[in-house]
Amino acid sequence: MSSPYDVDAEAVVAFTRELVRCRSVHDPRAGTAEGEAAALVAERMRSFGWEPEVTEVAPGRPNVVAVVEGGGGPGPTLAFEGHTDVVTEGDLSSWTVDPFGAEVRDGRLYGRGSADMKSGVAAMLYAVRALQEAGPFPGRVAVCALVDEEGLMLGAKHFARTALAREVDGAIVCEPEAGEVCVAAKGAVRLRVDLHGRMAHGAMPQHARNPVVAVGRLLAALADYQRELVEAFGEHEHLGRVYLTPTVLGAGDADQINVIPARASVCLDVRTLPDVDHGALVARVRALAEAAGTPDGVRAEVTVVDDRPAVEVDPAHPLVTALAAAHEAVLGEPARYGGVPGATDGTILTRDAGMPTVVYGPGGKWIAHQADEYVEVDEIVACARVYAEAAGRFLRGGRP
Repeated sequence: MSSPYDVDAEAVVAFTRELVRCRSVHDPRAGTAEGEAAALVAERMRSFGWEPEVTEVAPGRPNVVAVVEGGGGPGPTLAFEGHTDVVTEGDLSSWTVDPFGAEVRDGRLYGRGSADMKSGVAAMLYAVRALQEAGPFPGRVAVCALVDEEGLMLGAKHFARTALAREVDGAIVCEPEAGEVCVAAKGAVRLRVDLHGRMAHGAMPQHARNPVVAVGRLLAALADYQRELVEAFGEHEHLGRVYLTPTVLGAGDADQINVIPARASVCLDVRTLPDVDHGALVARVRALAEAAGTPDGVRAEVTVVDDRPAVEVDPAHPLVTALAAAHEAVLGEPARYGGVPGATDGTILTRDAGMPTVVYGPGGKWIAHQADEYVEVDEIVACARVYAEAAGRFLRGGRP
């Protein structure tokens, strides 16, 4: 296809590399966060003639949002969204490249955040620049680089409370999805279960109320509950099954083999489907925890650390049809539909601001957070071209 949108391929790759070289891990001990990467984004926006609004949502953690007016009369408001934070690089010995070196080798750009999601951030900026340079278009585009997606999504929660967010008619979230148009995302409930017993000498368990034994009963009960959830909700076309996964175990402040601790804890990462009632799920986990502690007189306490709903957008929504048509026009292949196995900032934007969101971006679906993370260079350029084409179609009511 001959596209009216001329994405600067060399520049979008170079900018991705600049972003990857920023260690935008939220690490208070090392004094790092998203500030350096956010500053690069704001500077690039200004070089395009945009006027970014930079807002600290927490100390050293700024959202960067620019609104690009089309100059072609009234029309919808489209948002592109990406996050500037990355997870830690972890054990350096597991990497064969510098995690923040942004090395390009054999057509791949390597580094922490290369896929998740510095390449998506770069692609959305250069796509909107290409859209702007192609001439007037109806409506406007909000370009949003937000913080803390890998944590509690503070950036998305802050943006969702703004007047601008309430005016957005649809948002493309630029997470790595290997070319899939993702119309659904799993929900996430993160729970902490604290089991309070009584400390005693390991040689005299008759004087204790052992919370560790209660943990064992609880884990067995949770495994049964997951099987029940799978039987009840089956397998979603794009999202698969419900997962209820214990992720962290702790034994209070006692770590000696000859001491029965006063408290033990279990953290749970629950990934849900659209039909799962989170309130009922939490109530059931609380009941299971209480039952696990009852035989030994152990008291259970359940805390909801975070609660994110599963979200879906109708595949017939104009945002989805514009993106699917753009994918086919630019890449010459039919769009493939899918789902996001984890939550994204789009989850929060849909929940808190009511905006329809679809997820699509460069990078492999399963490569995020791994050692030797990479993105195919060609994918960065292709996605930027798809974004520009999708924006043009959406803002013009579906017309190329």
